[in-house]
Amino acid sequence: MIRKWDGGRLVIASHNEGKVREIRALLAPFGADVVSAGALGLAEPDETETSFIGNALLKAHAAAKAANIPALADDSGLAVTALGGDPGIYSARWAGPSKDFAFAMQRVEDGLAGKSDRSAQFICALALAWPDGHAETVEGTVSGELVWPPRGPHGFGYDPVFRPEGYDITFGEMDPDQKHEISHRADAFRQLVARCFKK
Repeated sequence: MIRKWDGGRLVIASHNEGKVREIRALLAPFGADVVSAGALGLAEPDETETSFIGNALLKAHAAAKAANIPALADDSGLAVTALGGDPGIYSARWAGPSKDFAFAMQRVEDGLAGKSDRSAQFICALALAWPDGHAETVEGTVSGELVWPPRGPHGFGYDPVFRPEGYDITFGEMDPDQKHEISHRADAFRQLVARCFKK
């Protein structure tokens, strides 16, 4: 049985302020009282699962239980075809403990040396969990190709090297509102809203 979110406070199970900003904007039409796990001082659980959905569920359940309110978690990353889907669920870890995404982007580019296939996907899994253990999950994607050098001051993570299909600019060059229309997170949100949210 699909469960609908019935309003009120919702914790975003993330300490990534860029991600929290995007999710807050996407939830604005529903009047959600959004608070981040970071603002509540919740610990970040170890991401021990082997899929985006698995890690999103792990984070959502941990936050919902700790805060005793519904929690929304996202697990997302870049899957590069010629790298066998890497960095995938390890996208953030490729940036190291200092979260240096210039280093992570260079690591991807180094891995593509001599390869002609530069196609990639951004993938976003969303899990909405309640304190009683119930959860709903969806997964969204956006396809594109990788460019070098990185371009654009917007977005975060790998956005400056990802050019979505049908566009000649990267997510890093794109106006944030435009990115919110077409991103992997937007795709996942459309599915989650259709499933769990009522306007």
